[in-house]
Order: sequence, then C-alpha cells, then structure tokens
Amino acid sequence: MKTGTMTTPLHGGKAPAWLFMRMQALAREIISTIVIDFGTEELLKRLSEPLWFQALGCVLGFDWHSSGVTTTVCGALKAGINGRENELGLYICGGKGGRSRKTPEEIEGYCARIALAPQALIRSSRLSAKVDNNALQDGYQLYHHAFFFDRQGRWSVVQQGMNTEAHTARRYHWTGIELKDYVEEPHSGICTEDRVQSVFDLTARQSRDARNASVEILKQGPDSVLSELKKYKAYHMPRRHAVLLKDIHPDNIKKVLIQTYEQDPQDFTALLEAKGAGPKTIRALALLSEIIYGTEVSRVDPAVFAFAHGGKDGTPYPVDKGVYDQSIQILKAAVEQARIGDREKLAAMHKLARLC
Repeated sequence: MKTGTMTTPLHGGKAPAWLFMRMQALAREIISTIVIDFGTEELLKRLSEPLWFQALGCVLGFDWHSSGVTTTVCGALKAGINGRENELGLYICGGKGGRSRKTPEEIEGYCARIALAPQALIRSSRLSAKVDNNALQDGYQLYHHAFFFDRQGRWSVVQQGMNTEAHTARRYHWTGIELKDYVEEPHSGICTEDRVQSVFDLTARQSRDARNASVEILKQGPDSVLSELKKYKAYHMPRRHAVLLKDIHPDNIKKVLIQTYEQDPQDFTALLEAKGAGPKTIRALALLSEIIYGTEVSRVDPAVFAFAHGGKDGTPYPVDKGVYDQSIQILKAAVEQARIGDREKLAAMHKLARLC
C-alpha cells in the first residue's frame, strides 16, 4: 500500500559530520523507544507516513524541507541501529544510488540471520520501485530506495525520485501491511502540493483496461508490436501524446520487446517484473492499447512540523548542540531502563506528552 507522497525542493550538499553523528544517536534512541513501547509494526506504519517521516527529519535537526531529508534520515536510521538489528527485530536495507542496488543482497543477508525466507521481501522491494518508476511515470527518476522489515516479514519502503527540470524531488512511501494490490490504486493517500501536468499513471483504476491490453498486445509478438508502433508514429501523433512518444524509437526497443515477450508475462504485475521492461517499453505498450483497443491511461497526478532542536541551515534557528545532546541522553537512559524492566521514565514521557 502506497501511503503517501511528499514533494520537496531539490537541494545539494550533506549534513555536517558533527550533526550526522548526533542524528544517528538520537535516531537510535527514538527507534528503540517506539519499538519497546509499540512494537515494530507500529514503527513500520509510521515510517510509511510522509508527514511523520518529515517531522522525524525536523526533530533530528535536518533542513526542514529539502530533498536531503529523505537520504539523510534514512542513512541516520540505518547507521544508528547498526549492530542492534537483532535486538530490535528491525532491519534496514538499501539507500542512495549504488547502495539501493544492493537491497536484495542485504535482505538475503539479514533473512539468513533470522531464518526468514527472503523471496517475498525482495519481490516487494523490486515491485514498489518498478511501480513508482515505470507504472507511474510522473517525471521523477528514482535514485534512492530504503527497505525496512521486521522478523515477521512486515515491510515499508521510503524511496525518492528526482526531476531535474522542476528542481524538485518526490518521496514515495509504501507499506506491506494491508497491501491488496501492487498495480491498482496502491496508495491510500497522497500528500503533495506540486502537481505534475504530464503524467502517465498506469496504477489508476481507470487505467485497468490499458494494463490488461498492454499484456495482450505483447502476446501478439515483437514483430506485431513494432509494426503497430511504426504505424502509430507515422500516422497517429495527436498533440497530447507528443511528449510521451518523442523518446520511443521502434528499432531501439526491438531487443527489449523480444526479451520481454520470451518471458511470457501473464498479467501487468508480471510485465512490470519482466527483465528489461523499463518505462519506455511499458509506455509504448500502453499507448498502443489506447490506439488499438481504445483503452484509457490516467494522466492525473496522484500526487505542522515542530523543530525540537533547530535546523542545520539555521531555520528556524541553529541547532543547539547542548540541548540536542541532552535529548539523546534522556532518551538513552529511558530506553536502557526499559530494557531491564523499569519503564518509569518512558511512562513519565507518556504523561508529559498528554499534558502537552
């Protein structure tokens, strides 16, 4: 289930070492507190909420609205619980760029430790990325993918794409808890003010016929698909398709079509999973389905933070290192006491939260 989307300005740079060190320490204690009090399922649900995740970035003292919130917070969480995964029953895989491609390998490694079959988790990781990159073509190219799971095989995903023309990044949140379908309306809520005008959304309910027809067209064979695509480019160029078709060259996708056809996908989910079937192949098949069968593809974009410690760029005020370190120590002491059965400090924090 895709639980939401957050669009933020695209910023460069990174967290200074003195701040990232503290972010790791505070993130570790926050995660430990939630797991002790509410369990890993509740934590996974919270990580899949875009507003909660954004608020976590603020509490950790990072820039309140930049694209770096995603990569830095995920990095701090992963580094923060390093070595304590088995104790918490929580595992974090992937990351930015090349680290995202190591997600399946990391899932396998953690699953071997806890005797959990990795195949379903690896499939969920890959499908969530393919849906947001290939089935929902909104102008954002994924470059970050973080996969969170627990001992029971429950999972959540935080991934982000970049749109260099709009100078924005879009973060996508998923959770496997109560997930019903990967490819039709997987999201339960969208949170973004930046609405994209040119969207190709095959996950929408109104795109169901186009998804089914795309598979049927592929089954007719690569030669038939290429023949229709060449005709389409030659004689069918309505203005609304110009942007979508400009990069589709029949001769260039012939090899991919043959490779995809030989894998014999039986439905759209299998088509997304087929090796080599990228955004252009998916788009070409869906566009042909519109021309041949009259199916419709959706082109509608499906798309109060409190600063506890300030922000690295001085908004609303510079990070107060003394207060930050004190917060880490208070949480750390409460967590350590809770581990030995004394939950008095955590109970006191609950009371304080109710008073606030």
